[in-house]
Amino acid sequence: MRLPTLPLLAVLLMLASPSALAWQAQPSPADAATPAPDAAAGPQEPPTVPPAEPADPETDAAPAGPGAAGDGPPADPSPAASGPAADDPPANPADAGEPVPASDDPDAAESAATGVPLDEIRRYVGVFNAIRQGYVDPVDDRKLMTSAIRGLLLDLDPHSAYMEKSAAEAFDEGTTGAYDGIGVEVLQLPDGKVKVIAPIDDTPAARAGIRSGDTIVAVDGRPLTPADAEGHGPLRGPPGTRAVLTVLREGEPEPLEITVHRDTIRVASVRGRLLEPGYGYVRISQFQVETGDDFARTVRELQADGPLKGLVIDLRSNPGGLLTAAVRVADDLLDSGRIVSTRGRNPVNDTEFSATPGDILDGAPVVVIIDAGSASASEVLAGALRDNGRARIVGSRSFGKGSVQTVMPLGNGDAVKLTTARYFTPSGRSIQARGIDPDVVLQPDPPARPAARSRYTEAMLPGHLRGDDEEEGAGAGDVLDGDGPIQAALAELKKPTPRPAAPAPAPTPAPAPEVAPEE
Repeated sequence: MRLPTLPLLAVLLMLASPSALAWQAQPSPADAATPAPDAAAGPQEPPTVPPAEPADPETDAAPAGPGAAGDGPPADPSPAASGPAADDPPANPADAGEPVPASDDPDAAESAATGVPLDEIRRYVGVFNAIRQGYVDPVDDRKLMTSAIRGLLLDLDPHSAYMEKSAAEAFDEGTTGAYDGIGVEVLQLPDGKVKVIAPIDDTPAARAGIRSGDTIVAVDGRPLTPADAEGHGPLRGPPGTRAVLTVLREGEPEPLEITVHRDTIRVASVRGRLLEPGYGYVRISQFQVETGDDFARTVRELQADGPLKGLVIDLRSNPGGLLTAAVRVADDLLDSGRIVSTRGRNPVNDTEFSATPGDILDGAPVVVIIDAGSASASEVLAGALRDNGRARIVGSRSFGKGSVQTVMPLGNGDAVKLTTARYFTPSGRSIQARGIDPDVVLQPDPPARPAARSRYTEAMLPGHLRGDDEEEGAGAGDVLDGDGPIQAALAELKKPTPRPAAPAPAPTPAPAPEVAPEE
């Protein structure tokens, strides 16, 4: 299968694309002695997502590959960087508050996007020096600069972050499925606490009872702080070591103390079985590099004794991962049609994935299960199958992460995870901060308290991107545990309902050039 390149999606989700960007920072001319930025906050566990977060996104992000790394001149904020002055120039453009070209390229002066606002740089340097000279205790320049860089991304949205080298490495591990920890996908909160997107199947976190929507506030009695986000964090550790987690859970009057024993997490993202003769079940716990191949192999194994009459795909509490993995699964079930498109402020982020001929089920019906923990790449797959009339969706409203993160590696091993685009389902709909509403709504057993449904959603995250179809005060879906949803999906699968017609395609940007992805 040939997929178009996602121009700025670094293979994370949470996507997998053969392009990457490398940024090279230079010190401000007003403070040339300031060291270059080093480390900054990173996720506690493989983040979301997807993260190609898909790459949880967390759809989430994409793996870096050869191509655009290091292209172009490094940024230079110096006002003297440009060529000779034009006739009768202002005495000092910076004094007039005008942007200063950030490149030696004379054409850069014509582009507001490449200008550096010198007045704001001066304001930053003034605060930097005031802290360095007047704070009650000495502050290391590198630490101070790292905090400043972290702050640049902190207020953008919940999924953009600066990751030091160890955190970037941990982030990459999430796409391959092997690391030492407790086995949980989390979202880092600004105050240092972590929100659980989903525990990974058959890991210490899942066995100990950690749930989607939990907030971990302390480890071994020590409250989490923003500093704990640096590196691998306290949730990681050698196999066999113990961690006592203090957990806030909606509906519980007091914090819970949950003991988890760390282990080497080897995540098998796909597993399957026959629910009964002719009816298959495939569970996808997250989208990794090998998920597409594993899905196709699992379905072939289920077909060993004959064609399937139908298939249940379980995406409950799947936090996302690589976008291209979700696209591969969708393409295996579709003969034609759009799968997903992405659109960003920069046209280079506009791209589209379409299905190629060939349906491994030969048209047998499909039912997909989602819940409040289904995010990013999971929502891409569910939306693609429903909009193309290929599957019915059962469960509860999904998380609503409809943004794409690009992972931009830096020369020192650190990385920037930046939200660069929104993704759209085949009908042209953005699910950002809205989620996917199922065709058949299922209730948890026992029923969830109202409080347990009110805050576990993208729309409730501070600083989230505004969604086109976002509803003020709309509640989140439920987290659906147990085998009840599987039996409900099987019953839906057996109904003789006609396949709905696929919607007319919405206008989208021109597709990106056809380039085979690197795997």
